[in-house]
Amino acid sequence: MLARLKPTPRFPFGYGRVEDLAGVVIVLTILFSAVVAGYESVDRLIHPRQVGYLWAVAAASIIGFIGNEAVAVFRIKVGREIGSAALIADGHHARVDGWTSLSVLAGATGVWLGFPLADPLVGLGITLAILRIIWESGRAVFTRMLDGVEPQVIDEIRHAAQHVPGIREVTELRPRWIGHRLHAEVNVTVSSALSVADGHAIAKELNHQLLHHIKYLAGATVHVDPEGESGEGHHRIPAHAHDGLPIHSH
Repeated sequence: MLARLKPTPRFPFGYGRVEDLAGVVIVLTILFSAVVAGYESVDRLIHPRQVGYLWAVAAASIIGFIGNEAVAVFRIKVGREIGSAALIADGHHARVDGWTSLSVLAGATGVWLGFPLADPLVGLGITLAILRIIWESGRAVFTRMLDGVEPQVIDEIRHAAQHVPGIREVTELRPRWIGHRLHAEVNVTVSSALSVADGHAIAKELNHQLLHHIKYLAGATVHVDPEGESGEGHHRIPAHAHDGLPIHSH
């Protein structure tokens, strides 16, 4: 709910980071599940136990697996459609619950076949599978929290800029995820002979192209530089001087 609130003067980019924090909580919850599953599996391996009511256990396991897997498929599908790493992680969490149910079924089947160690061994296998999910989900969630983006996002922005007449070069790109929406800062170079109005028109057209061609993009800030003065180096202020203007104090 917080992620849907409108931006405020204090939070000008909105509350999308709440979604990223939710993703971290989900990953930690999955990690806790892996620790518990691993501990119980090792404990049952050292201290074997009898499993009673095998048919009831098997039936409950099948129902649990089907229900959790259906939820997992739905959440992962929607998460990929809207670009939400947190929702995808939540889908993996449901899948972990489903796999846990499946491990109970496999263990009960092994016990029924006369192999009591099947239960803890399957549990250890599921624990390893959960750890892999933690790695994949955690990498996606923490990459976004650290303002990382997929390489194809950079390529798509450059491709869009190449099709805007008047742009000579893209000097800097800074896209980042906030929740499941992208925000981008783009610096481009144009001819120094253009007027301010012409430069503004080029920036406006690039913004238009980006919003139409970059999936999940919520907004872009386009900065236009004339040739010969493009790039970040020309925007840094040397100590007590402004691009050739008289020395001054800050």
